[in-house]
Amino acid sequence: MALDKTALALTIIGSLNWLLVGLFSFDLVAFICGGSGTVVARIIYAIIGITALWCITLLFRRLRPVEEA
Repeated sequence: MALDKTALALTIIGSLNWLLVGLFSFDLVAFICGGSGTVVARIIYAIIGITALWCITLLFRRLRPVEEA
């Protein structure tokens, strides 16, 4: 499903930002947006958080077998 892949990609991007924060104390989102308190940065943080919540649902879904053509 496209929504699942998009959410997973955005969650991975957010996780990489946290990796930068943890290793180098560098917040890429804040750097790009002019600070972590700006409206744009807060929107980006919220979008990443929502996609992370969506990805939690991936853990509890039943997988259907792939049908071969």
